[in-house]
Amino acid sequence: MDDLILDTHLHLVDRVQLRYPWLRNVPSLNQDWPLASYASQAHKLGIGGALHMEVDVADDLIEQETTWIEEQTPNSPIPILGIIAACRPEAIGFEAFLERNTDRVVGFRRPLHVVPDETSQTPDFRANVARLAKTGHVFDLCVTAGQLPLAIGLADAAPSTQMVLDHCGVPDIAGGEWDAWAGHIANLAQRPNVCVKISGVIAYGGDHWHLQDLHRWFNHTVTCFGIERVCWGGDWPVCTLGGGLAIWVAATRALTADWSADDRAALFHQNARRIWRL
Repeated sequence: MDDLILDTHLHLVDRVQLRYPWLRNVPSLNQDWPLASYASQAHKLGIGGALHMEVDVADDLIEQETTWIEEQTPNSPIPILGIIAACRPEAIGFEAFLERNTDRVVGFRRPLHVVPDETSQTPDFRANVARLAKTGHVFDLCVTAGQLPLAIGLADAAPSTQMVLDHCGVPDIAGGEWDAWAGHIANLAQRPNVCVKISGVIAYGGDHWHLQDLHRWFNHTVTCFGIERVCWGGDWPVCTLGGGLAIWVAATRALTADWSADDRAALFHQNARRIWRL
């Protein structure tokens, strides 16, 4: 898939197999999102493979979600190259949990916008995230724009763990809340153990966003982190809130139209292969 996009942020939802408590509060996403539906679009858009991102299932089903994705992989209509699994670094038994995961798991995520801010600041949480440096797993940072200082603190507390900031830190593009976000992004980018995922930001542009609305957010992120520390994610199905997967791919291609072929390759697949050791 040398010339194809590697999507680093694919969510699959099956409400028969698993429970997703948060979906009750998002009616527009509260349905099944199967792999076949994603693949039918992805093939047409030049996406040649994906990493599955955990979907914040009920705590007692975290490992079952990983098993479910693994079971789909052999006959997948599009290659699932790895799994970014849910984790709870604040919980007792985290080290044993890590040992139970298979080599299909290339990283972990604990969404921080759904728990008190203090959660990621405890010694146990930070020590367990630091453990990932020894296992080679990447930790995805899932925070809102207002929580970017939490991401900075965690990156400093576990400097040997490779981290990836999701969704450019969820900027409020629709509201134009620029200054604090831009400053925190520049600050976080000074941490060499952090990369950034430019994933599905059209979901934050409001109902009537235009390509020009995305330019400064996109360019600031890339300028701060540098071409070698950015990767691309679809964030399907959340990206449907801003127009859908095809719209997001088209927008990204337009935003990078004046890039060199090498820089586009770095964004779309090469950096991801290095970050997650694919």
